[in-house]
Amino acid sequence: MLEARDLTVVYGGTTVVDRVSLALPEGPYGLGLIGASGSGKTTVARCLLGLVAPTHGTVLFRGADVGGMRRPGPYRRAVQIVVQDTEGALDPRMRVGTAIAEVLRAHRMVPRGAERGRVAELLADVGLDAEHAARHPHRLSGGQRQRAAIARVLALRPRFLVLDEPTSALDTTTQARILGLLDRLRTEHRLSLLLISHDLAVVERLCRHLVVLHRGRVVEEGPLADVLRAPRHPVTRGLRDAVPRLPL
Repeated sequence: MLEARDLTVVYGGTTVVDRVSLALPEGPYGLGLIGASGSGKTTVARCLLGLVAPTHGTVLFRGADVGGMRRPGPYRRAVQIVVQDTEGALDPRMRVGTAIAEVLRAHRMVPRGAERGRVAELLADVGLDAEHAARHPHRLSGGQRQRAAIARVLALRPRFLVLDEPTSALDTTTQARILGLLDRLRTEHRLSLLLISHDLAVVERLCRHLVVLHRGRVVEEGPLADVLRAPRHPVTRGLRDAVPRLPL
């Protein structure tokens, strides 16, 4: 459904992504893209989202080249991102309900006048009461802001979520709760997830397949259990051994 073939991205003569290929089938599914800071993870994600044009290589959505799409609307709705910055993910001037309703109206996801009810449904789906719709983001905790941001993403009924370090700005207990929420949503909404992280404890909660990047290149990949049991590359071994465990 969503595939990258030999992605290469060059900035100012420096190759930051070097012939990276990966594939996301229909969900529920989880693929972990891991590596140290500067390994090229986020650049790969930005290519998949259509925010960066690769220097070489192709991104395919349902077999069609994303770069050549004349009508990219279905693709842009289907592939969404959840970021780590809970404060920047929502407009601080907008109430949470208004921010979600804006998406519903802009993409005509519900009949005119039905936004309020749909906003309440989306908030309930991420574990927030309807009263949170009337609050501004600064009146929410970090975990609540991340839930509200996820609700806004779900308004478009996506098929794929790019999760860019979605819990790194949260405390350990809140991390575990957000990961549990994402795990449930993946199953209930049949989502395919690309989880970008340097934290293997987080990746283990959501992913069954792993791709390891180092200096823009794939240095190891395979079923997560196999890679963690017998990592071949020093980067993978270092990430496995250095990360504290999250509570289940």
